[in-house]
Amino acid sequence: MESTLKALREGESVLDLSPRSTVSGGVEDVYGEDRATEDQLVTPWSFSVASGYTLLRDPQYNKGLAFTEKERDAHYLRGLLPPTVVSQQLQEKQLMNNIRQYQVPLQKYMAMMELQAGFSTHHDKITQHEIETNERLFYKLLVDNVEELLPIVYTPTVGEACQKYGSIFKRPQGLYISLKEKGKILEVLKNWPERSIQVIVVTDGERILGLGDLGCQGMGIPVGKLALYTALGGLRPSACLPITIDVGTNNENLLNDECYIGLRQKRATGQEYSELLSEFMAAVKQNYGEKVLVQFEDFANHNAFELLAKYGTSHLVFNDDIQGTASVVLAGVVAALKLIGGTLADHTFLFLGAGEAGTGIAELIALEMSKQTKKPIEETRKKIWLVDSKGLIVGSRQNSLQHFKKPWAHDHEPVGTLLEAVKVIKPTVLIGSSGVGKTFTKEVIEAVSSINEKPLVMALSNPTSQSECTAEEAYQWSEGRAIFASGSPFDPFEYKGKVYYSGQANNAYIFPGFGLGLVISGAIRVHDDMLLAASEALAKLVAEEDYKKGLIYPPFSNIRTISANIAANVAAKAYELGLATRLPRPENLVKYAESCMYTPTYRNYR
Repeated sequence: MESTLKALREGESVLDLSPRSTVSGGVEDVYGEDRATEDQLVTPWSFSVASGYTLLRDPQYNKGLAFTEKERDAHYLRGLLPPTVVSQQLQEKQLMNNIRQYQVPLQKYMAMMELQAGFSTHHDKITQHEIETNERLFYKLLVDNVEELLPIVYTPTVGEACQKYGSIFKRPQGLYISLKEKGKILEVLKNWPERSIQVIVVTDGERILGLGDLGCQGMGIPVGKLALYTALGGLRPSACLPITIDVGTNNENLLNDECYIGLRQKRATGQEYSELLSEFMAAVKQNYGEKVLVQFEDFANHNAFELLAKYGTSHLVFNDDIQGTASVVLAGVVAALKLIGGTLADHTFLFLGAGEAGTGIAELIALEMSKQTKKPIEETRKKIWLVDSKGLIVGSRQNSLQHFKKPWAHDHEPVGTLLEAVKVIKPTVLIGSSGVGKTFTKEVIEAVSSINEKPLVMALSNPTSQSECTAEEAYQWSEGRAIFASGSPFDPFEYKGKVYYSGQANNAYIFPGFGLGLVISGAIRVHDDMLLAASEALAKLVAEEDYKKGLIYPPFSNIRTISANIAANVAAKAYELGLATRLPRPENLVKYAESCMYTPTYRNYR
C-alpha cells in the first residue's frame, strides 16, 4: 500500500491486473472503456491512472471540475482545481456556449481539437479548466451535437485545417511513418502506447478532399475520421490509430513553407513507394493481427485502386473514398426511388467524374442492380454513363483509358461536354464526383429537369467550394422539382414559399457502422456484399417524415442507432459469407452492436 501511495504522489501509473465486474463478452473498465468483446480487450484486464497534475493533463481520464470530492482526495487533486464540483452536463453546456461564440469555423475546430488532445494554441473565450484535454467531454459534445459539430470536426472545416496544419500543429496525434522509417516500421508501430488496435485510418496525403496534395498535413483526415468512428460508431478511442505515410509532396507551396511539418522532397513513386507500403501492411498485420481494419483514405487514384486490389485478398482493408462513398450514395439512390418512382433498373445514371468516387459508386449501383434483376453486371453497367475531363467515356476511347474507367466505355458517338451528354443520354439521375465546383450549371440542371418530373441530383464533391452546385441553385434551376443531396451540408432554402431540405450524402453515415460491424463479427476480409448490406440498412432507416421534406437520408441526430443497424447488417453478411471469426454468432446483432459501443459519460474513479 505504501509503495502504491508513493507512486501516486510521484505521478506514476498504478497497474491493477484484477478484472472488474464481468459483462457480456468481456469486462468493464472502471474508467469507462465500456463493454467489449474478449479480443477487444487487453488480457489480463489492465488499467492505469496517474495522480495530481499529471491526471489533469491525461485526456483519457481527465474530468476537470467534474472530479468528485472523494476523487480529489484519492488522486491528490486538492488545490489543483477550484472548489466547485460540476456535472458533465454543465461542462458540456458551458463549452458549447463558448464554441458557438466563435464566428470562424476553423477556430471552432481548433477549440474541439484542443479538448480532444491539446492541439491548438490559446483561446481567449474558453476558461482554463475547459480547455484542458478531456477525451470523454470531446466525444460527449460530438455525440450530443452531431449535426452542429460534424461540419466542424470533419468536412468541410477539416479541409482548411489540413491546409494550415503546420501552423496550428501543437501536439502529435497519431503516427507519422516517413521514408526515414523504412526498414523500421514495426518498431515505429510499437512506439504507439496502445496495443489493442481495431481500426487504422491511413493516408499518404496526396489527394486530400478536393484540395489536392497536402503531404504530411493530411493527418487531419485520419484524426477526423477516427473521431467519427468513436462518436458515431462507438469504437473505443484507444482502439483507433491515425497514421500518415509521408513519402514527400509535389506541392511547391508546402515545400517552400517554413512551417511545413513533412519531408521536404518530391513524392516517392514506383518501387520505393510500393516497398514502403508493403512493409507497412506487413508490420500492421504482424503487430495487430489479421482482424485490424486498415482504412485507406485520400490516396490518389493511381495508388488507391492498386492498394485495394493488392491487399483486399490478404488483409482487412477498406477504401472510404471508393467503397464508403459508393455505399452511402447507393443508399440515397435506393431511398430516392420512393420519391422519383420506379426500380433501380428503370433509371439511367450519368456521372460527372470518373475517379475513385465516381467509378466506385457506379460499380456498386451496377452490382445492386444485378442483384435485383439477376442480370450479369456487364449488362447492368450499360445503364450507367460517365463523363470525365475529356467528355463522355465511350468505346472509341478504350485504348487511352485508365483500367478503372474501361468497364464504362459503352458504344456511343463521342460527346464533348456534360451538357451535351445530358441531352443525348437523357439521365434520370445526375451524380457529381468531379472535385470541381460549379460544373452543374444552370443549363445542365435545366436540361436534366426538362427530361424528368423529379430529377435526382447529387453534387457530392467536398468541400463546399468544390460542390458541383449548391442546394439553392439545384432548387431554383429545377423550379423546385429536384431531389437534391450533396457531399457538404447546405442550409434549408425557401423557394416560392416552400422550404426545401437537402440531404447530405456523407460517408459518416456508413463507415462508422461498417467498421463496427467488421469488429463485432471478427471479420477477416471485406466483401462487396457487405457494402450492399450497409446501403440497404441505411436506405430502410429513412422515415416517412423525412420523405415529406424531400430528404433521402435520415437525420444525423439518430446516427448511433443508424450505425448499430448498419453494423448488424454488415455483421450478418460476414457470418453468412463465412468471413466472421467471433463465434458463436450473437442472437440479436443490433442489441449486441449497441452493447459494444463506447459511451463517453464519466465514470467514478476508485
